[in-house]
Amino acid sequence: MAGASEHEVLAGWAAAELETALAVPPDPTAAAFFDVDNTMMQGASIYWFARGLAARKYFTTGDLVRFAWGQLKFRLLATEHKGDMSEAKQAALAFITGWRVDDIHRLAEEIFDELMAERIWSGTRALAQLHLDAGQRVWLVTAAPVELGRVIASRLGLTGALGTVAEVQDEAYTGRLVGDLLHGPAKAEAITALAAEEGLDLARCTAYSDSANDLPMLSLVGHAVAVNPDSALRREARRRNWEVRDFRTGRKAAKVAVPATAGAGLVLGAVLATVAIRRKVRR
Repeated sequence: MAGASEHEVLAGWAAAELETALAVPPDPTAAAFFDVDNTMMQGASIYWFARGLAARKYFTTGDLVRFAWGQLKFRLLATEHKGDMSEAKQAALAFITGWRVDDIHRLAEEIFDELMAERIWSGTRALAQLHLDAGQRVWLVTAAPVELGRVIASRLGLTGALGTVAEVQDEAYTGRLVGDLLHGPAKAEAITALAAEEGLDLARCTAYSDSANDLPMLSLVGHAVAVNPDSALRREARRRNWEVRDFRTGRKAAKVAVPATAGAGLVLGAVLATVAIRRKVRR
């Protein structure tokens, strides 16, 4: 990571290897940015990743159930605390220390195909395709590890992903983050940095999210769309006259996805803390 510029750190490029450095598209100054959890995918990507790890005996199904219940309560409280985010960060670091990058990438690919592909919202995927068909680039923007975001973007045929970046040395994780969790205002900062680098006109760009936590990102662009919105975002979308797309139907629309985007940082920490503890016990 030595020598990485500020915008590279913010945008997560150190681990993303600039998938964006492709041929300039027909519409080079417009782009779309999609949140992942409950926007592009039903539920939280890190939860499904944890499910895949549980199936591979990294931790137990009971641990997963307790984690999911905690996330449901967290969503209903509709709050997020700095202390939770700090604990999530430390737990994530404890988990990945010493893991090889290629192992995480391989697991992410396997688990996406097994558990995540069928949970992509077809309506949201169609919106992304409209931007691609118009010659625009499309990025996922997620608090999940950038490696997981990259796999999802690749599987969906999108341009790339911005996500939380862990420091890597000698192809293994050091246990330190580059920057901070890509959550809330940090998403807007990453997009701003990417726009400056790629020559994007943010007034011509579009952002999509389900959560009021992403208001900084949604407020940054010229066209904001609330997708499967939580109650707070739905109210704000009405106030600002933003477009609303809801691909949930019947009971799905009434239920809270478990776990949900509001606790993205805590999601990461709760899952990985459990794994970290069990890895230490085995040692």
